Amino acid sequence: MKKTIIFSLSLIGFLAISAAALAQSGTVNTTGGTTGSSNNSSANLQLSNPLGSAVNTPTEFIGRILNSLFGVVGSLALVMFIYGGLTWMTSSGNAEKLKKGRDILVWSAIGLFVVFSSYAIVRVILSTIAG
Repeated sequence: MKKTIIFSLSLIGFLAISAAALAQSGTVNTTGGTTGSSNNSSANLQLSNPLGSAVNTPTEFIGRILNSLFGVVGSLALVMFIYGGLTWMTSSGNAEKLKKGRDILVWSAIGLFVVFSSYAIVRVILSTIAG
C-alpha cells in the first residue's frame, strides 16, 4: 500500500512540475515602434498566453488542473479495484487474503466517493466565485 501511495504522490508531483515548466515557455512580443531602439519609450509589451488561447482566467486554469487530477485519481481507483478483485478471487479460501481483497475494494469505493464529493464541492465553490 505504501508503494501505491508513493507512486501516486510521485505521479502527481511530476504532473505539477511539468505543468509549471510548460507554463513558463511563453515569449515576449514587442509591438508598436522600432525594435532594439533604446529611445523607444512608447513600445507596448505583450506577453503571449503560455497556456494557449483556451485558458484565459485563473478559474479555467484551476478547472483544467482539477479535471486532469480527477482523471488520474479515477484511473488509480480502477487499478485498485482490479487489484482488490484479483486478490479476492485468488485467495483460495485463505481468510487473510480474502479480507485483504475485500478491504482494498471497500477502501477504493470510499476513495472514489471522497473524490466525487470533493469534485462536487470544488465545482460549487468555483461556480460561486466565478459568478
